[in-house]
Amino acid sequence: MQVLDDLSQNLRVLLERYTALEQENAQLRESVEKQRQELIRTHSELQEIQQKNRRLATANALSAAESKEEALKRVNALIAQVDRAIAALKR
Repeated sequence: MQVLDDLSQNLRVLLERYTALEQENAQLRESVEKQRQELIRTHSELQEIQQKNRRLATANALSAAESKEEALKRVNALIAQVDRAIAALKR
């Protein structure tokens, strides 16, 4: 009879641990999802900032160009970069 009582007690302990682990798992999944959403938002903000930075750098480079010819070369180089990026996206 003692063996049956011990087995019953062990089963209760296991079920309690299982329930606690299920709850912890649900909390961890929720935390991961929140962090994933925050990462997506932060990544989007970073991309916007990088794009603004590139625009400012381009504007500064164009305004600092010594001649019209240099500015035209820079614009053509930028257009080539855009063309390469579009081609890469199509692949």
